[in-house]
This record gives sequence, C-alpha cells and structure tokens, in this order.
Amino acid sequence: MTIPTFMGLETAKRGLAAQQAALSVTANNISNANTEGYSRQRVTFKATTPYPSVSMNSVGLAGQMGTGVEVGSVERVRDSFLDYQYRSHSTNAGYYNSKVDAFAQMEGIMNELDDSGLNSVLNSFWNSIQELTNNAHEPSARSVVAQKGQTVAQTFNHLYESLTTVQRNLGDQLNQDVLTMNSLLSQLNSLNEQIAQVEPNGYLPNDLYDKRDQLLDQLSSMASIKVSYNKTGGNSLPAAEGTVSVEILGSNGQSLGKVLDGQTYTTADVKVNYDNDTGLVTIISLGGTDIAADAFTSKGSLLGLIESFGYMSNGEEKGIYPDMLTNLDDMALAFAKAFNEVHQNGFTNTGEKGGAFFEFTGTEAEPAKGAAAKIKVADDIMASRGEKIAASLNGQTSDNANATNLAAVFTSKITIGEKTTTVLDYYAGIIGEMGVQAQETNRLAKNTETQLNSAEINRQSVSAVSLDEEMSNMIQFQHAYNAAARMITLQDEILDKIINGMGVVGR
Repeated sequence: MTIPTFMGLETAKRGLAAQQAALSVTANNISNANTEGYSRQRVTFKATTPYPSVSMNSVGLAGQMGTGVEVGSVERVRDSFLDYQYRSHSTNAGYYNSKVDAFAQMEGIMNELDDSGLNSVLNSFWNSIQELTNNAHEPSARSVVAQKGQTVAQTFNHLYESLTTVQRNLGDQLNQDVLTMNSLLSQLNSLNEQIAQVEPNGYLPNDLYDKRDQLLDQLSSMASIKVSYNKTGGNSLPAAEGTVSVEILGSNGQSLGKVLDGQTYTTADVKVNYDNDTGLVTIISLGGTDIAADAFTSKGSLLGLIESFGYMSNGEEKGIYPDMLTNLDDMALAFAKAFNEVHQNGFTNTGEKGGAFFEFTGTEAEPAKGAAAKIKVADDIMASRGEKIAASLNGQTSDNANATNLAAVFTSKITIGEKTTTVLDYYAGIIGEMGVQAQETNRLAKNTETQLNSAEINRQSVSAVSLDEEMSNMIQFQHAYNAAARMITLQDEILDKIINGMGVVGR
C-alpha cells in the first residue's frame, strides 16, 4: 500500500483554510451585529473526495481514507415562512396606521373636548337667542346674537378649511407613496439583474439578498404582495434564491396585477388617477391593468390613504374626509335654511320683514357642496349690529315670539342629508360615529402592531446575529484552526525526519 508522501500535509492545509474561512465569516457576523437588515451567515463544510478514488483500487486498501474538508458555500440563515408572516402583518399595520393618522388629525380639528368645538359654539348661539327672548328690546342682546351667529358660521368655515387642508396633505402623501413604490420596484429590478449575473457563476450574493428583502419588507407595508422566485440557471448553487417577481394581491388573495417580472427584468409603474371635478381617486393603474378605486382592495398604506383622502364610487364621493365634509355641508345648509325660514317669517324692530340670517358667499345655498365653507351671517345684520334681526312676529319692539321660534330651530327635527333629526343630535351623531371608527381603527392598529412585533422577534431569533453564539463559534473554529496548524507542524517534523534524518547511520 502506498500513501502519498504529502497527503497528511495537504489534509491539514485544507482544514486550516476551511477554519480560517469560518473565522472570517464569524468576524463578518460580529461586525454586522447591529446592521439593519443583515442576516447572519454560516459556512457549510463538506468532506473532500476520499483516497483512493474508485479507479485506483489497485492500491490495495480495504477502505478509503479521508482527505480533509473544504468550504461548500457561505449561506444566509433565513426562514422564508417567517418572512411571509412578517410581510402579511406589515401589510395590515401599514393600512391601519395610515388610517389612525388620518383620524387623529380629524379629531384634532373637530376639537370637541373644549369650548372651541362646533357643539359648544352652537349651544352658545342658542343661549344668546334665549337671552334675546327675554330682552328683545335690548340692542346688546341683538348684537350678541349676531356675533354668536357669525362665530357659528366662522366655525363651519374653519372646520371645512382645516379638513380640506389635511385632505390635500393626505393626497400629497398618497402621491409620495406611489413614487416610493415605483422607486422600490425599480431598485428591486436592479437587484434582480445583479443577482442574475452573480448566481450562474456558482456564488451566493448574500448581501444582495439582504438588500432585496429589506425592499420587499418596505413594499409590503404599502400593499399586499405575492413574491415568487425564478431560478437563474447556469452553475447556480442549490441554495441560490434566484430573481423575484412581485404581484399586488386583493383582499381575497387574487392577483390585481404583476408589478415586477424577475424573468424579463421589467417593472410596471403604479399610478393613481383623479377625477377632474372632485379631485378624488378614480383609477389605480398597475402597469397595463386599470382598477376602479372602489375595486382596489389591496391592504397597505396605499389603500389606507385612498380611503382617507377619498375616492369615487358609482359617481359618489366616498372616504373618511369626503364623508365628514359632506356631513358638515349638509348640516350647514339644512341649519341655515331652517333658521332663515323662521327668521324670514318675523319682523325687525322697525317693522321690516325679516331677511335671510345666513348667506352663502359666492354661490346659492343649493347645492350643499361647499356650504360649510361659504356660510356667513348676512351683511346687513352684521352692519346693523343685530338691529335687522327679526325677533318679533308683529313688528313690536316688546314682542319676542319669533326669537322663541328661532331658539326652537335647535330642538326641532329637520332633514339633514338623508336623516331627520335635530341639528345638535345630528352633529353629536357624526362626532360619535367618528369616535367609534377612530377607536376601532386604533384597536386594530395596536393588534396588528403586536402581531408585527411578534413576527419580527421570531424572524430575528433565526436571522439576527447572536454575539454569544458567534463567540462560541469563534472559540470552536479557533481551536480547530490551531489543531490544523499543529498537524501541519507535525507533518513538517515527520517530513524533516524522512528527508534529513534517514540514511545517515554509519556515517
């Protein structure tokens, strides 16, 4: 039996190189312990071809001898199922968080927790009219009614303007989200091209995989996505992940459109189209696929912003802010019309027929669109400091019958939008509905945030760098490296004895 002279040296050298590679990977893991999106890596070892090979059975060995170890590959430690769980929860969290923000801004505007809210202003206006019924002949009482009425109108104006401003901001944010989505898709496509160049050469581009997963995580918060993988061919390793394709999914898991093709390296831009008249969302375009706004059901921050900002459905305005603006318009119009009707039945102190108490600037009171933004107290009433208020039914200064009727408008049922109720009850209803929706959205947002955090913890338990584990690995690989180095020293001593110490007897 003949054993190669340098076989032991070569075996030890392979062990030395393999352990050195493992230590380098460990050093890289430790260096990136706090790097966001980094997945810990590990070296896979595999035994080299044993000696002798099958074709050398003439050596006469009863078995094969190992020839050492080599590095198979450097792989990421990642669980695709945990990635799927995280992205599913990220989609829900993005959807509810965007709506939570929209409701929070609306609640801040409506501001019903102090005296500046519309409910308090309406009550203050009602109280001033009650005071007028007791002091119809007092100019100061009339002046207070005019001022309180103007405060009501200005509060409607302020609420409408503030809500419209926030709505515009939500629209800007929606456009920014669309730009961000398209940018993410473009970056993912670029990574696909880079990965497709590396994998066929037998390498695993782990850093590119990490960057790609980070982008997919961001994209999943904006819309529900399906990620599929495409093999790159060539000499790709079995662990190679390939390129990715991305589809936008609806609420039932159906595909709404492919936005990234990992086989052709193309992207489909996401676009949002708006109605020319209302400015609300009408169509969401996914490449060549146009989806009506009310049929776009892919949860994520994009849908949350669309539902908050507003969209068109069968010719009607829908959404959190359009609904509230419509409620304010209906309320302002119905209240003004009811108040004006009573006011026009009365007489002023000078015996003149009462005119309109409330007016709408720039347009007639019909239709209701924008009524809350345009309502004001009539100029002649403000200019006369309330002397033009028709508090009487017979034209006598001492008569307060019409003032009593004006006060009754607040407690009388009128038609507001599609409801028949009092103005105060109607307002309490829309504020209560807003509060319930906001509370439910906050609850769901907290639940999804908890689920998202739990999924992230589970994912980090697999993929994140554990310094304790890396220190243990470092010691393990260091000892193996030292042992391999000692084996090389031993082989050197043996070869030295063979080469320099044998055959000198008798000299």
